[in-house]
Parts: sequence; structure tokens; C-alpha cells
Amino acid sequence: MLLIEISNAREVVRKRVGRLGERLIGKIVDADSQVEKALIQEMETAFQEFGIEARILSVQGPSLEGSTILQLPLNVKEVRDVKLQN
Repeated sequence: MLLIEISNAREVVRKRVGRLGERLIGKIVDADSQVEKALIQEMETAFQEFGIEARILSVQGPSLEGSTILQLPLNVKEVRDVKLQN
């Protein structure tokens, strides 16, 4: 199982929307959700190319404390099943 914590979502969205859109981050645009959706799409494409079937879950709640403790209260935001296309 892989866990990926995106630590610079605001900066990624800021680069995409520019200075004008920067003011909308956190008000209209949820930076974390936007980056997660883009990452899920890229992962799905890569998994299909490698012949990998997987379930990708976007969740809210887990937090990493230091490098040794992971707290896992989960609220599933999105689930994507990656299946191979024939």
C-alpha cells in the first residue's frame, strides 16, 4: 500500500492559475482537491500503461506526525478503480 502526502498543493495550483487566481485559493479553489484529482488521473493512466489494476482512494483525515506515527481517521472523498482495457 502506498500513501502519498502532497505537501505543496497551494504552490502547484498557484503556478497553474497565476497571480490573479492566487486570491481564489482556499475560497473558491480547493488546492488539495485539485492537485489530488490531477494526480489520480496521471496515476490511472500510468497504471493502465504498466498493466496494473488498482483502487486509488482520495481520503481526508490521515495525518503524519514526524516520521514514525500515522493517524488514520478516514473520510473517503473519491475512489477510482483502475481496470485494464482490452
